[in-house]
Amino acid sequence: MSEKEATVEKARAVIQPACSICEDDGKVSLHIEMPGVEKDGIEVSVEKNELIISGKATKKEAEGTYLIRERHPGDYRKRFIIDDTIDQEKIEASMNNGILSLTLHTKESAKPKKIEIR
Repeated sequence: MSEKEATVEKARAVIQPACSICEDDGKVSLHIEMPGVEKDGIEVSVEKNELIISGKATKKEAEGTYLIRERHPGDYRKRFIIDDTIDQEKIEASMNNGILSLTLHTKESAKPKKIEIR
């Protein structure tokens, strides 16, 4: 690894990606912005009650001197605490145009139940 590559690697930051979360009909949907990350560069895992999302951008640095630099190389990492109402076995993930979409399903036992009055 050259000195320049080593300096760039040290400069890589951990980026908290922007995220939108919504709930509808027993599902929680997360949409996480991860520009420059390919599907193979993303890892989604659950450890106990924590949903962990990480990704590594594959774009190379531009040659030359930057005049403006608002985007920096880095690794994406986001963590969420999930409770017992989420069915960890039914988490679905997809990637499209730099947006990671996750669907978390609520367990049937956690959904509200209507009680019939006799």
